[in-house]
Amino acid sequence: MRLNKIGNQRALYSRLLVSITLCVSLTFLVSTIIYYNYYIGVEKKQTFQSDLGNLTQTSREVMNMTDAAQSLSFQIYRNSTISKIVFYDKPDIYDVTAAMSELGNYLSSMPYIESIYVYNPKGGQLYVASSHGQNGVYTEKELVDTSILDILSHYQNYKAFTPIPRVYSNGAQENDQVRAYTFLCLDAIGWDRAINSAVIVNISAPWINKEIASPVDSTSATYILDDQGAFRSSNSLKQQELTPEEVGFIEQRIKGREAGYFIAPFGGVNSLISYTAPDDLSWQYVRITPYEIITKQTNNIRNTTLLIAGLVLVAGIGLSWIMSRSLYLPMNRIVSEMHILETEKRDSMFMIRQNTLRDLILGLKPLQSMQQVEKLRQLGIHFTFNDDYRLILLRIDRYREFREARSSYLLASKFAIMNIASEICGQTYRVETVDMNDDGILVLLNIIDPVEYTDTGLIEALLRQIQQACSDYLKISLTLTYSHIDRNASQLHQLYQQVREASNHRLFYGHGCILNARDICTLQSSTYHYPADKEKKLADALLSGRVDDAAEQFSSMIRETGAFPYQTAQLTVSRLSVTVREIVNTIQKRNRLQIDGVAELPCLEAIETIDELEEAFAALFHTLQEQLAGKKNTKQHDLICQINAKINEDYMKPHLSLNQIADELDMSPIYISRLYKQQTMNSIVDVILEVRMREVCALLENTDLPVTAIAERCGFTSSSYLHRMFKRSFGTTPTDYRRLKSVRMS
Repeated sequence: MRLNKIGNQRALYSRLLVSITLCVSLTFLVSTIIYYNYYIGVEKKQTFQSDLGNLTQTSREVMNMTDAAQSLSFQIYRNSTISKIVFYDKPDIYDVTAAMSELGNYLSSMPYIESIYVYNPKGGQLYVASSHGQNGVYTEKELVDTSILDILSHYQNYKAFTPIPRVYSNGAQENDQVRAYTFLCLDAIGWDRAINSAVIVNISAPWINKEIASPVDSTSATYILDDQGAFRSSNSLKQQELTPEEVGFIEQRIKGREAGYFIAPFGGVNSLISYTAPDDLSWQYVRITPYEIITKQTNNIRNTTLLIAGLVLVAGIGLSWIMSRSLYLPMNRIVSEMHILETEKRDSMFMIRQNTLRDLILGLKPLQSMQQVEKLRQLGIHFTFNDDYRLILLRIDRYREFREARSSYLLASKFAIMNIASEICGQTYRVETVDMNDDGILVLLNIIDPVEYTDTGLIEALLRQIQQACSDYLKISLTLTYSHIDRNASQLHQLYQQVREASNHRLFYGHGCILNARDICTLQSSTYHYPADKEKKLADALLSGRVDDAAEQFSSMIRETGAFPYQTAQLTVSRLSVTVREIVNTIQKRNRLQIDGVAELPCLEAIETIDELEEAFAALFHTLQEQLAGKKNTKQHDLICQINAKINEDYMKPHLSLNQIADELDMSPIYISRLYKQQTMNSIVDVILEVRMREVCALLENTDLPVTAIAERCGFTSSSYLHRMFKRSFGTTPTDYRRLKSVRMS
């Protein structure tokens, strides 16, 4: 019988172990299938998110380069030196040399630019600035980069400042094939819409694409679907040859759609295809990664898990027969111990005490019966609310920065502050500390020494010790506020509100101050009169640009509220915020400033000291002042451009003068003369003469017109006046100058 019993137990244990082993193996198998599908989805999504971030960065790079090319083109058009080769049919050699030097400066200062072309169809020449290959002045037939001529001939097919991906030859002996994005800026205003001039900026494709990298494997490839519908490789910029199936899913699932991904065959390989939404250029970026690269690691994990499940099954079945005699698991005891641990965790005395005290202080569960008092004692709270007590509120200074810097140690730091306060005050009082779940920790003290009714020296000395200890050991600054002595338990919530309200006067006293709530409460009887005259002075100072005076008036108004209740400061700041915002809006509308460039007005609840509040408003005032200064500089620059344009247009008119220009601009001649001299280091009269002399030289060199006709054509009132000015400028007469130039050319 005993042998049968042992055999039955062994069979029971064996069946138990075998069933456990089978359950474990089955769990491995099922979990492997679930996790495999889950991780495949996660990896696809992660790969897509990585691709999307990478491709979006590339899109931003292209947009930034587009802005840079546009800005550069506008600068070239506005450059007075380069404009001579843009608009003059036959600029002289000095102008060409100076213009090519300017183009070279632009090229050397921007390493991502491959080359710059300036095209003047009237002269039939292209001015090329390039770090490799052709560099100089070429006719259309001499230019190696013939594809740009085709683009210029069909410029209507391209959007303004949309990059044109292309591969062209630059005439270099080595590596003459250049991959670049071409940005076209042209002047085609006229009835025939023919190009009057053009600036072409070629930005290196490797520079823009340097951020494009495969996040999974080097076998990934990136493509561009441009605004012309061409599907190009980001590396070679060549249009890809696609199968009808590939053309179909590009047209149906990618083109013009929001960012996404899907699985489809590409180039005969099943691949994950990630794509972005169309950007401002109507371009989309596509990343194609072989699917097996993405799932390789997950497949390895799946195979490893299945192998482990098989080994567990085999080993479990073998061990179950060997160890069945001695194995027995007291399941009931384990379950019982788990229940005990769970109960201990749930009944954490510290948390219950904290929650109970916090509810009493906030008035959620007022102390009204002896039964509640007995419950407090059971929780280990021996504080007696019917005896004399005092509240102390410890507020952490710079709490927002403190919370961000010590987010993982926030509760531990608060617990350390509570321990320091309990240890220092516990030698004189019965103490309870409560974390108020914000920047405050409340300390409750049962009063023992009767001297404290008339003298606050003892409590303030203890508070300084708490401050010093927290500063030395925790590197934390505290603002402390203490209440008067009370013994009415029903007044606990009102007393806390009074202390909390008084602690807000940290705004005026600064960090690390010690406040007596009773002294702050006496401010309630003060009557405040809003200083409307100072508000008007502040508004006048802002409108006139005197930001320092405005900041001084603001500081004076705010600091005056320190002698009144905190609500006074709140209302004053609120009213001043509305006033300042109205003034700022008025200035912005009047001067057409960017509203986004002005900082937001601060909220008083987010400010701890008055210095921070003054700094925030002062920063707003100075930002506004900087914008006004920038607007003024822009207006001056535009005025200089207007004057130069007027001179270039009307230099052949004899009556062109400083007074005539001032009349047309409706400005004072003295003002524009002084401004022009400050900005250009030249006078307007000298510039008029310089432009006229430059045209005289060109006519003397390139035509046979008599000096009298040249004087009339260039705006001189007489040929004698031209002789006198020419002699003074060049040291020779116009006739001798023409003869000398003819000899040199022959």
